[in-house]
Amino acid sequence: MTSVARQSATKTAKKILPDLPVVDDKSIDFETIESLFFAYRDFVSDPDAILAKLGYGRAHHRVVHFVSRRPGMTVADLLGILQITKQSLARVLKELIDSGYIRQMAGPADRRQRRLYPTLAGRELSLALSDPQSRRIAHAMEGMTSDERATVRRFLEGMQKQTVTQPLETDGAD
Repeated sequence: MTSVARQSATKTAKKILPDLPVVDDKSIDFETIESLFFAYRDFVSDPDAILAKLGYGRAHHRVVHFVSRRPGMTVADLLGILQITKQSLARVLKELIDSGYIRQMAGPADRRQRRLYPTLAGRELSLALSDPQSRRIAHAMEGMTSDERATVRRFLEGMQKQTVTQPLETDGAD
């Protein structure tokens, strides 16, 4: 009898999915979407291989990158850039500090403020991760005019900070 009770409890615990919008699939640019998926996969593959040897992941890469690009940034600044929670950042940052890639110092005016700096090892790691990505970009832009390169950058900037919302359609029951 307990197995019957468990089965019925399992059935009633199923998630109820929200109504999804009706979308005409002919309006979706699947080719560009897939190109972006594959470009991202390949773009991160080289750094991922380097990071895997260190036991690190993409979160570590992002922290090392931005701290190296903006030495002295605050933890709050980094949280804003990465758009993650303190809890998500805490583990990754601790590992990078403990491993000697990032240094954390109190702010000069406000001792509670935590400023982040790359160590020499952190700077070298950042460069090692960025180098294959930079070469991949250079190869992809090879032969492009400066206007074409500017168009690529405008496209990438246009993809950022863009909120695309679509109201959920109901079955005409308004």
